[in-house]
Amino acid sequence: MFKVSVLVWMMLGTTLAGVSLIVVLMVPGFAADAIRNIPCAVATGFALAIPLSYFVARQIRGGQGLRNV
Repeated sequence: MFKVSVLVWMMLGTTLAGVSLIVVLMVPGFAADAIRNIPCAVATGFALAIPLSYFVARQIRGGQGLRNV
């Protein structure tokens, strides 16, 4: 399940990082200090994707948990 989780994390991490980047650029309060906010937002998107990818991979595997098949 770890391999599936890593593959899902790569896709979900880039998506969430891109969404957070767009949010920083579109909100005037965040865009004013974009040079500092963009790296923080992208790192937060990647970090948020880690637990989400585990749950998505678990659903893909049918909720089997850590059992190796």
